[in-house]
Amino acid sequence: MITNVSLATVYCLDQDAARDFYVDVLGFVANTDVSMGGFRWVTINHPNQPELELTLMTPGPPLDDEAAAFVRGQLEKGSQGGVGLRVDDCQKTFEELSAKGVTFLQEPSERPYGVEAVMRDVSGNWLVLVEPREFTPEDFD
Repeated sequence: MITNVSLATVYCLDQDAARDFYVDVLGFVANTDVSMGGFRWVTINHPNQPELELTLMTPGPPLDDEAAAFVRGQLEKGSQGGVGLRVDDCQKTFEELSAKGVTFLQEPSERPYGVEAVMRDVSGNWLVLVEPREFTPEDFD
């Protein structure tokens, strides 16, 4: 029986730069960093959620060459989606991360589900910061 989600992949162009960004700028924790037959497996997790690891993976196997090239192109264009990150105070987090040089595509904005801001990581993935609030389907009308 499936009990939870334990691993998700975030593609990156440089595993060291991605790990440093998520750890040093966003406050994640470095976890696994091992090489297995030419493949490097790098994972991080948020200290409040150790059961969910993010694998920072460069585009390559198990993707074929064409798929890996497509993912690299999406990253380079800044068109690759990433992950959603829950925050307590979106405006404050936006200000703190902006001061650290993080690029934002969207400043904090009111949405029916909370306050949201969109930023980029060092590989071009967009990350969504959300300060959630209760909502109903009618809030979207």
